[in-house]
Amino acid sequence: MKLIEKRVVLHFPGFEPLDGIAHRGRYERSARQSAAVWGYSVETGAADERSDPVSFEVRTVERVATPEAGAGSAGWQTTSRIHMVDHDILVRKLRAGNTLSQIIAGFRSCAEIMFEGGMRGYFRHAWRFGLFFLFPFLLTALAIVLTAQIAIMPYGLGFSPWYMFWSGPLALCFFIFAFLPFSERFHTLHLFADWEMAVALGRMDRTDFNDWLEDRATAVRKALEEEADEYVISSHSMGSSVAAHVIGILLEREPEIFKGKRVMFATLGSAILQCALMSSATLLRARVGLIARCPEISWLDVQCLTDSINFYKVPVVAVSGHEDAPQAKMILIRVKQMLTREHYRKIRKDQLRVHRQYVLGPDLQAPFDFTLLTSGPMPASVFADPDEKRMPG
Repeated sequence: MKLIEKRVVLHFPGFEPLDGIAHRGRYERSARQSAAVWGYSVETGAADERSDPVSFEVRTVERVATPEAGAGSAGWQTTSRIHMVDHDILVRKLRAGNTLSQIIAGFRSCAEIMFEGGMRGYFRHAWRFGLFFLFPFLLTALAIVLTAQIAIMPYGLGFSPWYMFWSGPLALCFFIFAFLPFSERFHTLHLFADWEMAVALGRMDRTDFNDWLEDRATAVRKALEEEADEYVISSHSMGSSVAAHVIGILLEREPEIFKGKRVMFATLGSAILQCALMSSATLLRARVGLIARCPEISWLDVQCLTDSINFYKVPVVAVSGHEDAPQAKMILIRVKQMLTREHYRKIRKDQLRVHRQYVLGPDLQAPFDFTLLTSGPMPASVFADPDEKRMPG
């Protein structure tokens, strides 16, 4: 198998309050962990300040014992140009309002998803994802009910309505100083914004989002002009819906854009169906079909049993309405295989942390490693086959 010497990577991160520079820092830390576990050397370059999106170079090199003078070889070397196609600008926009406006927008998104059949689809295909959808809204609804009960408690106990002059402020204090700090442990308002973005990417009815996607497609088109042995388009969580739109836009414009290229589309803990199961998401589903039918693209869908925030064992292409198209190659991973027992025990109850493990560094050699997928010497296709080696022999 021919090793990769030059690779171009387009990575679409998940819905997190991190810009491209912060994602680069995370990548560097994860790469160091991977290098220590697998026994190779890695050098992560500085971010290119002129690039948009943020890009940087990663050089991985075989770690070999120092040979005697005039003997031995330098071993393999791989250079990867990573483009971080983050959507932090959209995250900040959705989180910019005051608390009340964020709560209202969140519940409006919840109602829209229910009305468009999204929730029904979640429970039909992945009931744990359905619970993930409901959790922040049920938690906040319960808090609102408790707040109202505190406010009207004097009246309910038969006291004069005048007592509500103190019970009302008390109720407000409970919501602001007790519930909101408690709810941040579960990133409730952040999840509200996540569902607002899901609606925007499903309906495609917001000009600001649509213009941003068109702009990202132009930037990605430019990145694809760089010559490489392999092109990896990786995406995590909500980033998979962004990636599907952006790559779909390129295929709509230029159906032959990937001709002559080896392309791997790797969706990690994908949330494409988070948006695509809405009845109005016809454009997103069509773009999923374009990607699946592109002969130059190999689609790898990485899923995890212990991650409740993905559609485990659900064929994303078929469920998007393209049963007759080539299906994404599904690989199933286990987070506990990537981490030490102690490390896994610390994070296993934090579902958002488990969900991020796809793009974080490992403690142990495992069948899946994000750094090796995007910067390793082997073609990304080796991750589609459990019997293939992840590193050269």
